[in-house]
Amino acid sequence: MEATYDVVVVGGGAAGLSGALALGRARRSVLVVDAGEPRNTPAGHVHNYLAREGTPPAELLAAGRDEVARYGGEIVAGRVEAAAKQDDGFTVTLDGGRSVRARRLLVTTGLVDELPDVPGLAERWGRDVLHCPYCHGWEVRDRRIGILATGPLAIHQAELWRQWSTQVLLLLDRTSAPDAEQAERLAARRIIVVDGAVASVETSGDTLSGVRLTSGEVVALDAVVVASRLTARSAVLESLGLKPVDVEMQGHVIGSQIAVDPSGATAVPGVWAAGNVADLRAQVITAAAAGLNAGAAINADLVAEDTRDAVDAYRHLVSTMFEEDAWEERYRARPALWSGRPNPQLVAEAVGLTPGRALDVGSGEGADAVWLAERGWRVTAVDISTVALRRAAGHAAATGAHVAGRIEWTHADLRGHEPAEGAYDLVSSQFMHLPGVERRELFARLAAAVAPGGTLLIVGHHPADLRTTAHRMHFPDMMFTAEEVASSLDPVGWQVLAAEARPRSVEDEEGRVSTIHDAVLIARRRP
Repeated sequence: MEATYDVVVVGGGAAGLSGALALGRARRSVLVVDAGEPRNTPAGHVHNYLAREGTPPAELLAAGRDEVARYGGEIVAGRVEAAAKQDDGFTVTLDGGRSVRARRLLVTTGLVDELPDVPGLAERWGRDVLHCPYCHGWEVRDRRIGILATGPLAIHQAELWRQWSTQVLLLLDRTSAPDAEQAERLAARRIIVVDGAVASVETSGDTLSGVRLTSGEVVALDAVVVASRLTARSAVLESLGLKPVDVEMQGHVIGSQIAVDPSGATAVPGVWAAGNVADLRAQVITAAAAGLNAGAAINADLVAEDTRDAVDAYRHLVSTMFEEDAWEERYRARPALWSGRPNPQLVAEAVGLTPGRALDVGSGEGADAVWLAERGWRVTAVDISTVALRRAAGHAAATGAHVAGRIEWTHADLRGHEPAEGAYDLVSSQFMHLPGVERRELFARLAAAVAPGGTLLIVGHHPADLRTTAHRMHFPDMMFTAEEVASSLDPVGWQVLAAEARPRSVEDEEGRVSTIHDAVLIARRRP
């Protein structure tokens, strides 16, 4: 496999390029594979394309390719031989044996016009052998137009083309003559009925001059209109199990197309189709609109999948990030996970307290515990990581025996650890973030561990920090406000000294200074 793309677009016409443009602008990786066989190659100009009226088809496609490339889309010349569903995406095989991977497919391979076997007809196709009055009617207005009947729809064609010219002839060729009601309608519109089989299309120089009947008579004309059979180029879609369906008009089969829903989605999940392969009546602007519609639907489908994957990953992370193995790995991965400095809110609040017994919750590499012990506190420092505790004990020993002797290092998972009730003059929890229920249960146990007259200090990242560039943790359920914690304390037993968001400046990874807020709760247990 050479590459993997969000979307591979099969076919680089108006529908394919429009879809690729929408996807590129949606920041999707897109590959367009184009065989270089646009249906409208013989036509001199594209019509009814608002603001691009009269643009040569090749010029329109060149502009479209440039626009797709501008947004990062890749376009390669080649033919897609087949596509196959594999795992959560598709394998797309190109001619020459190259394969690529795609999460989604947009097939815009168009259709083939199958023309009657009349000598000289195919050579003039798209120039003065025409099919659509909306595409070519204006260009042959007031000229002599012959409708070559290929079936029951010929009379409808003749009546339609009569809007552009008073000189319309219905060439019955080998079809049945009009019935009485049809003949009356034709006569009322002054449409001439020409009996006899058509032998060939006649030209003078490089211009159509008429048709020759098998009788030898030449009917002078400036243009011939023929209803081709419109056959979907569906080989790639058929390789995925999608079969074209017949399309009828006034009870007559006019061609085939792939069935899609309004967004362009096929019956195969992950596969969309747009343009003439899915709508044989579509003009260029209609095909482009269908490509845009399909591109937007594909992006929405990918967004839904990305969200499902993100939720799965998020749930896995939340379920594993607090386990002992995860914390051990974090500490082993770096020689120092934290700054080595005590947390500023602890310093600000504990500096004026009388030293006693302290519980340092989630002590990490020991900076808070060492700072407290240096000031005469006897500290119980608890952490889930043995690596962190060994590192912390080393820092304490390096400070001196008088400090190390005041600290008891305790290995425990705080989610199940029950600190002794009423045993500590200071309980400090610095940035202990857990999912909501577990956090509230832990904070209740911490509050219970505070001795009468003692202080509960809980500090965390304020939810507003999610809006800054400095804070990378994005677990909204694990963040809290000081007011939220304060509301869980019984005012009969507690005096809340502060419950606020304290600002401080930090520098993010790109050197930008921003203001974050610490959620700070300070409460004293009533004696």
